[in-house]
Amino acid sequence: MSHPHTRTGRIILRPIPSAPAVGFPLPQAKPPASASVTLERWLDIWMEKDIEPFRADTTINGYDSIINNHIRPALGKVRLADLSPELINGYYQWLSQEKGLSSNTIRKHHVLLHTALKSAFRQGVIPTNPVQRAIPPRATTVEVAYYTPVRLGQLLRAVKGDPLEVPVRLACFLGLRRSEILGLRWRDVDLHSGQLSVRWVRTTVGSRVVEKTPKTTDSCRTLSIAALDDLLDLLRALQAKRVRDGMPCGPDDFLLLDGAGQPLHPNLMSTAFSTFIRRHNLPPITFHGLRHTFASMANSARVPMYQISRAMGHSSPSITQRIYTHLFDQTHGEVLAAVADTISREGSLPRAQ
Repeated sequence: MSHPHTRTGRIILRPIPSAPAVGFPLPQAKPPASASVTLERWLDIWMEKDIEPFRADTTINGYDSIINNHIRPALGKVRLADLSPELINGYYQWLSQEKGLSSNTIRKHHVLLHTALKSAFRQGVIPTNPVQRAIPPRATTVEVAYYTPVRLGQLLRAVKGDPLEVPVRLACFLGLRRSEILGLRWRDVDLHSGQLSVRWVRTTVGSRVVEKTPKTTDSCRTLSIAALDDLLDLLRALQAKRVRDGMPCGPDDFLLLDGAGQPLHPNLMSTAFSTFIRRHNLPPITFHGLRHTFASMANSARVPMYQISRAMGHSSPSITQRIYTHLFDQTHGEVLAAVADTISREGSLPRAQ
């Protein structure tokens, strides 16, 4: 085949070059899944293609737990074509009444199903997403346990000299998460300039302990501890004791070790803390509750919400506000009470003639 080409008024016929030969076999498009596949089969496909290549191990493990422990036995054999809002609502009711799951936990199932079936809808596997018309339970506000200044003082006096003193003070004074404390290495702590950097976390995924970067870039942060003399002295004493005892204390070694010189297991620290609280007859509180305590103290000290959010590693102040609404509302109540008191006192003054 050829096409005309003009040059100086003449028409010249030139052949059209043929397409170059492909040096590798073209991939064969797989036929798309149909609505006749079961929900459990579609979730397997969705996890393999959309989740496992892109999400963290902790997220994958959480999804696997929901799918294998609940969705698969309850709805796994149902065809996508047969899924209906009524059937999904029945599943939510089963989770609540038979399994005893909280409303907030059931909403996690709702989000997972909605996202997975949204993918099926976008790929043309199903004509609509039935989860979109399902009604999950309303989210409930979780009461966060925290200590008042008096209770915190009792805890700090009781924990003095205990191996838990370092992690407790890091949680109370810096608002660090358990995973962030366990991920601290000596290279992350500059005792001369008084700075501590959160760069790594250690947490559990099922029965495994994983080390990874924080979930968001905002969680990677550097905090000034230059004014925290007691904390600096405590860290210096810990470093000196490690050297004295011949324990690992290099830049790459973790701050928290067990008796054998190995990185402290997350569950071991939580268990030890719970036992410590009970032994000293202190009000029940989780290790994460110490982070809530930090938020409460910062808010009571009238620290701006933006600064609290940055210190705690949240991506925005709105997240901090939403998580600690219950704590912050108490401070708002104190403000309103103070304003009301001022108005009452001003109203009782004699008017100037």
